[in-house]
Amino acid sequence: MLDRQYLLTDDQVLSFINYGYHLVEPDFAPGFNEAVLQELRQIKQDPGNAILEAVPQLQEVYNHPMVRGALISLLGADMTMNGHRHCHTNLPGSQSQGWHQDGTNVRHHQVWTVLAMYYPQDVPPEMGPTAVVPGTHFRNAPTDRMVNYANLKGQVFLTVKAGTVAITHYDLWHAATLNRTEQARYMLKFLFDRRSAPTTPSWNHDPIEGPVIATSRFSEMIGPSGGYSSDYYKEWELRMELWNWLTGSTAAVPPGAFKDMLS
Repeated sequence: MLDRQYLLTDDQVLSFINYGYHLVEPDFAPGFNEAVLQELRQIKQDPGNAILEAVPQLQEVYNHPMVRGALISLLGADMTMNGHRHCHTNLPGSQSQGWHQDGTNVRHHQVWTVLAMYYPQDVPPEMGPTAVVPGTHFRNAPTDRMVNYANLKGQVFLTVKAGTVAITHYDLWHAATLNRTEQARYMLKFLFDRRSAPTTPSWNHDPIEGPVIATSRFSEMIGPSGGYSSDYYKEWELRMELWNWLTGSTAAVPPGAFKDMLS
């Protein structure tokens, strides 16, 4: 059984609800990331979903208690690894990728699938880091329209240190960026699925302080919405709706609830 110290806090879960991603920095043994990177460099042909068989050490990444704790916190104790996974190699001189969502744009505003992206090497700005747009997991946008977008207000580049696992909501807008170095940038994308709807919080939840923190955190302005009041109201209500769902509450958020609070 996983020690509860590895589960997320209320504030961390609320941050994931708002931003759509959470960064984990596991304490791997010295040399672990370098060994994985060396194995990846030996691969001659893209193994696709068989990347775990090609590099078995990757199982240790997702078995790490800090990674498992974050996944359980967001997906429940019965969460499972999806059969789809991929090694994304951002080669030197690559072109920036178009913005996209990996999900199918199902408008449920819940957390049924997350991406868990492992970076075995340091990723500085010039190495083509993954870019994300915080808060866009609440926005439905067909990919064929998103390809026309370039620099977006509020975009964040995941310039991370070796060993970092970026856990993102499946619908979060993201894209690889131009690699200006002479080395390939590797990212291992694994998917994890929720198997059952939550009936109680699966993280270190404080039933007294949690709702107080939520009231404060949900008022943050994040991502492309900026100060547009209409989007601001909508996002507050969607955040509260997701929080209620994750905590197992059946409380509904009536339309205009946040605007009514301010009047």
